[in-house]
Amino acid sequence: MEHTTRRSQGGLFEGLYRLIMRRNSIYVTFVIAGAFAGERAVDYGVRKIWEHNNVGTTFQPLEATIRPKETQLMNPSTYEP
Repeated sequence: MEHTTRRSQGGLFEGLYRLIMRRNSIYVTFVIAGAFAGERAVDYGVRKIWEHNNVGTTFQPLEATIRPKETQLMNPSTYEP
């Protein structure tokens, strides 16, 4: 019987490893791009959590009530008590 050795093609992670780690320039680019994308994702997530937990206490909802008063102070003829 003939015995043949089959070489495994590897899984997904092995293929990604070969693709990314083949050259140093590709690896460094991947690390920098990953750090940038990760920073943006964390910033977006933390901002959304902050806004959800502080509804009504931040400046955005209060801006609508403050702006008309500022225009009244600049133009006293439109002031209504």
